[in-house]
Amino acid sequence: MNKNTKINALLLFVVAALAVLPLALGLGDHKEEPFAGADAQAETAITEIDPGYEPWFSPLYEPPSGDIESALFALQAALGAGVLAYYFGLRRGRRQGELRAKAPQDGGGTPDRAGESSARGA
Repeated sequence: MNKNTKINALLLFVVAALAVLPLALGLGDHKEEPFAGADAQAETAITEIDPGYEPWFSPLYEPPSGDIESALFALQAALGAGVLAYYFGLRRGRRQGELRAKAPQDGGGTPDRAGESSARGA
């Protein structure tokens, strides 16, 4: 196993652990909504500090349920990941293309073994 494979496996393990450990350890079992977003937690904290607080503006679109809100957030994350994957793939492809362009041209590729042996025997 080469160095990059080991690093990728380690990173994959860390990401999986970050996803599974909060669920396995029960972090948030004491809360009504254990894994609520930061916006909801901030709103709760603000109303505890100042019950008369009025927000400066309201959202342009309010999803009808939390499930739809979660689905829209997941869609946004997937689109962002797709854009990043495209960008990094494009960079890698360009770099590989530059390396191939810099490589010396053989004029027809390297001969195979059968061609070498027949040329030597003649």
